Amino acid sequence: MIARSLLSVLALLPLLSGCGASGEDDIRQWIVDERNQTRPRVAPIPAPKQFIPEAYTNATAMEPFNSQKLTQALRSESSQSITNAGLVTPELARRKEPLESYPLDSMALVGSLSKAGQVVALVRVDNLLYQVKAGAYLGQNYGRVTRITETKLTLREIVQDAAGEWIERAANLELQERAK
Repeated sequence: MIARSLLSVLALLPLLSGCGASGEDDIRQWIVDERNQTRPRVAPIPAPKQFIPEAYTNATAMEPFNSQKLTQALRSESSQSITNAGLVTPELARRKEPLESYPLDSMALVGSLSKAGQVVALVRVDNLLYQVKAGAYLGQNYGRVTRITETKLTLREIVQDAAGEWIERAANLELQERAK
C-alpha cells in the first residue's frame, strides 16, 4: 500500500514541475512588452473659436435699461388700469353680502319660488338654504344676479383677463336636483 502511494507521487512529480515559475515569467514579460508597444491615440483638442465683438448699432435709439423707458411703460400701464378700474371701483366701495365669501362653484341652485310676484332663487351653500333676489351679489368675482328663471340663475361677474384688465362676463347657476 505504501509502495503504491509512493509510485503515484513519483508519477505526479513531472506534471507538477510544469507549473513552475517559468510560466509566470513568460506572462509577465508579455505584459511588459504589450505596455511598451501600446501608445494611446488621443485626438487633438480643436482650437477655440475666435470672438469677434460687434458694435452697438442702435446708438440713436433709447437704451433698453434707460429710466425714461421704464417711466413710459409704467405710465401707459397705469392709464390702462385707470380706464378699466371704472368697472370694479363701485364694487370696492359697497358693503359685501354674505354669499360673496363663497366661490360660485360651491353653490347650487336647488329651486325657485314666487314671492309677492317676484321670482326668488333658492341657493344651497354649506348645507344652508338662502333666498336670492335679482340684484343680489354672489360669488367672489363681484357677481350680481341679473335674471332668475325656474331652472337658471344668471349673473354678471367682473374679473381680470390675462392682460390684467377688468372685464365683465356672464355666469350661470343651473338647477341641481338631488339624486335619490
